[in-house]
Amino acid sequence: MVRHAPPLAPIEPKLKRRLARGRSSVDAVLDLHGMTQERAHHAVHGFLESAYFSGARIVLIVTGKGSLQDRDGHDHFRRTGVLRQIVPHWLREASVRKIVMGFEEAAPSQGGYGALYVRIRRSDKHPAGLDGR
Repeated sequence: MVRHAPPLAPIEPKLKRRLARGRSSVDAVLDLHGMTQERAHHAVHGFLESAYFSGARIVLIVTGKGSLQDRDGHDHFRRTGVLRQIVPHWLREASVRKIVMGFEEAAPSQGGYGALYVRIRRSDKHPAGLDGR
């Protein structure tokens, strides 16, 4: 029998408002600033696993916003944050969805589009870690 990864769900609007207003707080924060993509990938996996087994419910992953780069010298700028672009893909991986219930961009006061709120599933059964162990 093939087991499919649970689907992702958006963070409830009420919880997101409470976080944005400071009425609820995140259980843990991971700041990826200055990390290479490889190091950040390992850090995200370890952080999520630790958050899951410690009973965290909502965590914040700070990716950074990236830098502005001029495109073709025509005053058209774009953001180039590699981690900002790749972390959501990591959070959608089937192996991670055993732990991640959903994620969304953080409130401006907590990093805005340079950070993500991540909702952690309850750890009733303690499944194998993200690496299958």
